[in-house]
Parts: sequence; C-alpha cells; structure tokens
Amino acid sequence: METGTSTSNSRNDSYETIKNGSWFNQFRNGCNPWMARYVYGLIFLIANLLAWAARDYGQRALNRVTKFKNCKEGENCLGTEGVLRVSLGCFLFYFVMFLSTLGTSKTHSSRDKWHSGWWSAKLIMWPALTIIPFLLPSTIILLYGELAHFGAGVFLLIQLISVISFITWLNECYQSQKDAERCRVRVMLLATTSYTVCIVGVILMYIWYAPEASCLLNIFFITWTLFLIQFMTSIALHPKVNAGYLTPALMGLYVVFICWCAIRSEPVGENCNRKAAASNRTDWLTIISFVVALLAMVIATFSTGIDSQCFQFKKDVCSEGEEEEVEEDGVPYGYGFFHFVFATGAMYFAMLLIGWNTHHPMKKWTIDVGWTSTWVRIVNEWVAVCVYIWMLVAPIVLKSTRQRTSGT
Repeated sequence: METGTSTSNSRNDSYETIKNGSWFNQFRNGCNPWMARYVYGLIFLIANLLAWAARDYGQRALNRVTKFKNCKEGENCLGTEGVLRVSLGCFLFYFVMFLSTLGTSKTHSSRDKWHSGWWSAKLIMWPALTIIPFLLPSTIILLYGELAHFGAGVFLLIQLISVISFITWLNECYQSQKDAERCRVRVMLLATTSYTVCIVGVILMYIWYAPEASCLLNIFFITWTLFLIQFMTSIALHPKVNAGYLTPALMGLYVVFICWCAIRSEPVGENCNRKAAASNRTDWLTIISFVVALLAMVIATFSTGIDSQCFQFKKDVCSEGEEEEVEEDGVPYGYGFFHFVFATGAMYFAMLLIGWNTHHPMKKWTIDVGWTSTWVRIVNEWVAVCVYIWMLVAPIVLKSTRQRTSGT
C-alpha cells in the first residue's frame, strides 16, 4: 500500500516539476498535457494551411478527381469545397477527441494518457479522418458548410466570453491587491491609454472608411461603436454597479477592434473602403497580412481552448496569500472543453476562408472578406457588448429578484 502511495506521489511530483518548468522542459519530458496542447495546436495550424492550399492552389488537383466533376459552381466551388472537406476532417478529429476525453478529472488516468499520448495512433487517425471527407458527395459537404455557420457562431461566443472573463478577472485582481491604493495609478494609466487608443481608432476609421457623407453604413458602424463605448462606461460607473474605469476601457478596445475588422471585411471595390481598394493587388503586404490573420486565429483558438475556467461559475481571489485549492492529481485544464473549442474552431476557420458564404468566390491570399463576414463581425460586436453589460447588471438583477421572492 505504501509502495502504491509513494508511486502516486512521485508521479504527482514529476508532473508538478514539468508544469513549473520551462517550455522546453515540458517537451523534453515526453508525453504530458502541457506538451500535448502545443501538438494539438500544431495539428490545427497544419489543417488551416491545408484548407488554404485547397482553396487557392488545389483546383488543378481537385479537377483530376472524378468525385468533384459534379460541383455546382465550377472552379470556385471546388475551392470552397476543398476548404469544407479539410475543415470537416479537422472537425471530426477534434470531435472524436472531445467525446473520448470529456469529463477527465484525474491525471494518470486512461483518458489522460489518451489525451497526452498515443501519438502513433493519432498520426494514423488524423490523416484518415482528413481523407474521408474527400470521398463524400458534394451534398454532404455543402450540408456541413451550412452547419459550420452555427459551429463558428458557437466558437465566437466562447471566445468573447473568454475575453470578457479575462478583462473582469484582471480588474478583480487589481481591486483585491493589498496595495490597492498604489494600483490605482496603474489602473488609471491603463484605462486612460485604452480610452485614448479607442478615440484614435475611431477617428482613423472615420478618415479611412467614411471619407464621404454618402458612406452611411460605415458612418453608422463607427458612430454606433462610439455610442456603445459611452454606454458601457456609463453602466460600469453607475453607483449600483461600480465596476470602475478599467473594464469598460478594455472592452472599448475590443469593440473598436471588432468594428475595424468588420469594415475591413467589406468587399474590394467599395468607394468607402479605400484601404481595401489599395490592397486589391497581391503583394508582400497582402501576404503578410494573410499570414498574421491566420496565425492570430490559431493562437486565439489555442488560448480559448485552455481557458475552461471562464465557464466555471466561481470567483477566483487574486489577493496574495489566498490561492484556489486544486487537487494534486487534477488535470491542468479541461480536456473535453479544449477539444470542443478546436472542433468549433475548425468550422470557424472554414467560414473565414470562404467568407461565410459557400457560394462566395474568394480571391487568393484573402481571409474573411465579404458582406456576410462584415455583418457577422458587427453582430459579434453587439453581442459582446450585451454579454458584458449582462455580466455587470446580472448580480443586481438577481439580488433584487431574490429580495422580492423572499419578501413575498
């Protein structure tokens, strides 16, 4: 019995050493959940590159395969179908991993070993699941393309909840510090900088994307974003809410960024989008922008996947000397949630590469371009504001509801 206990303790000590070690140390010590997440991220990146290659350069190869001769939209549809087929294979891989690791709570269990190891089996399973969609008829692929709209929306919702949770956590950490008085200077400096960047960003968007009075849609997008920043700030500073300046300032940065991405997604050739017209030709700047956007999407998926704590309804205390109690043999992050985010992320990258439209031809070296992409971004911005405001007022609403219930 003592031997089993000592073995378990030595395993936990080994995992603790790996966890607290360097990034290189996590890889050097073989199969472990910290190393595994980077491998899954690499697989996801390769799937993104395969989907891009299938869209921009896979048309000749696809034309040689008889299965694709009945494509309804000709060559453009072949490019779109190539993206959807790679996306479906990636989705199947991570969905299988999601089902097989859901509910894993202990390290050194069989499901933990499956998540962190068995790479030879996964190197067979992943290519097999990637090839299978290329054998399916176009009707199934187009049906998956319609379902991918919903999955991509789920991914965006998870991502914005993760971002808002991080902003709220950061604000709570500053407020819970013992030297909170000294932290006020940092908070005010960060909030002031954020508001300044927001104002500069709004001004630049007016100059770049609303140069004429006839650009009514872009003027509406930018002006409404400015109003939302003011609205979030007013609610956060309300005496009953008292959330401070920091969270609405950081949320302001987030919504300005989303608004900028939305307007940049407008199709090339619009008079009000001179930046898009200037980048109509494929040059090194266009290629670099595409690569940065692709890497940013992979990093966003990775960071959201390991942030399963944002869906645990409990408040973490960031003050010194008080730490959340974690089981010694507990998993470092939710494996099931991690793979679920990557599965929905597979649908999301497909939507970005086809402009959220299965019948929309995309130019080479472009990502997330089209009116559908623009409106998806705008709606995402509005939903983000609604979720943030609800997180501010929910405690007050629930408290008043309980008081009314107890009073009756």
